[in-house]
Amino acid sequence: MKIAFTRSLLLGFLTLLSASFNAYAQEVEWLSWDQAAELASTDKNPKKIFVDVYTDWCGWCKKMDKDTFQDPEVAEYMAKNFYMVKLDGEGKDPIEFKGKTYKFVPQGRKGYHEFAAALLQGRLSYPTTIFLDEEMNMLSPVPGYQKPEPFLAIAKYFGDNIYKEKDWSSYSGQGK
Repeated sequence: MKIAFTRSLLLGFLTLLSASFNAYAQEVEWLSWDQAAELASTDKNPKKIFVDVYTDWCGWCKKMDKDTFQDPEVAEYMAKNFYMVKLDGEGKDPIEFKGKTYKFVPQGRKGYHEFAAALLQGRLSYPTTIFLDEEMNMLSPVPGYQKPEPFLAIAKYFGDNIYKEKDWSSYSGQGK
């Protein structure tokens, strides 16, 4: 009886430990724009920058956080290949980029951040994800909610530099 109880206790502990490890492995480390820009300019081998432009009222943004960015395969790939930035499209703090200061612009009910508008090329749509190269040049904005598998294909297209050799249609099979 005592052995069975000890085994169940040990099994329960190992299950809890495994679940904790899996939850930890899926955790994404989000940076501020300033942190990512600093890393990109000081690392000897800088990564590309990935920016998730969101708002606090956006349901699809929250769904993408939960379903896509917490997917273990997505989280692992992104951590290896990108500095990951969360950017509130309605954030109030000024952002410096390439010698310009971008600020919050009050408009309508909430307003918008000039930097988000610049990255989104004037199309304020949430969520939109942005891929920048190691020199912080725009590769592409990708508007809308993305499930883990298609998102990972997009991330690899930019992260593995496939975009330098193939257009998206050829890579994704959409040009058939």
